[in-house]
Amino acid sequence: MTIATRIVRVLLAVGAVTVAATAAVRAQTYPDRAIQLVVPFPPGGPADIVARPLAEGLSRALGQPVVVLNKSGASGTIGAAFVAKAQPDGYTLLMGTSNELTMSPGLFDQLPYDPSRDFVPVSTTVLFPNVLVVGKDLPIHAANDLVAATRAHPERFNYGTSGSGSTNHLTAELYRTATGLQLNYVSYRGGAAAMTDLMGGRIQAMFATMPSAAALINSGAIRALMVTDTKRWSAIPDVPDAAEAGFPQVKVISFNGVLAPAGTPRPIIDKLNAAVLKVMNTPDMKAQMAISAGEVSTSTPEAFAQILKSDFESWLAFIKANGIHAN
Repeated sequence: MTIATRIVRVLLAVGAVTVAATAAVRAQTYPDRAIQLVVPFPPGGPADIVARPLAEGLSRALGQPVVVLNKSGASGTIGAAFVAKAQPDGYTLLMGTSNELTMSPGLFDQLPYDPSRDFVPVSTTVLFPNVLVVGKDLPIHAANDLVAATRAHPERFNYGTSGSGSTNHLTAELYRTATGLQLNYVSYRGGAAAMTDLMGGRIQAMFATMPSAAALINSGAIRALMVTDTKRWSAIPDVPDAAEAGFPQVKVISFNGVLAPAGTPRPIIDKLNAAVLKVMNTPDMKAQMAISAGEVSTSTPEAFAQILKSDFESWLAFIKANGIHAN
């Protein structure tokens, strides 16, 4: 070994120690200013419903303001790209969802980020199914009846989605492949706009996320036909699950979770993970999420990474098998 090689190795070792020491110091003082929690969808949607009380709790747990920033568009990919390009210092976080992390990579030919490379998982926060809903004035009370009516008069039935490539779009694609229907899609910029048109009779059906639909179902503003799980959910106990409705293959459980830009030091990730678990697992938060039809589910960073990998592989296989594109 030459003297020059030895010097290079020593310098690299010193550099590694310095980086580790700097990361440790950052973790000790983190956070010392406000944190942004980016929601890649409009206000009032499922991710936003979780993010706002979580941000309040994290503000208390971390001793610094945690501010929700809505950056919506392109099925969540605009907000995700914003976080992917942020400094990996723990001050810009993503409230990630199934849309932009496990579905969009298989739907779009090009994305401005790589979910497996550009983010570090912190923890999941909630899990929830979708629910097939129709307008309250539509004389349809069962999923089989909707299938029959759509098959008989496809021109009369428009199915809303919160955007091409969104969770409810791909859930509708599962439904389409299970039933053999030809569906007329009406794509909106977010689920709230689609729900407004459903209640107004401008569209006839949609697969809505449970957090955005449960209160409207229970108030009678819309009618639910099926939950996209193989069990009933306590928030709407009278609504049959997919197996009971005759469509067990239409099973979709979505997640929300917190992620940081790749390169964020592990001590900061660990501090954030502990804070998220503390906030999400309080009795008050669990009760609040139950009202919104979300089931609190927290995890280690490694377990969240496995969920991301498994969901991505499952959706990619379905997307490829059915030739689905969002471009």
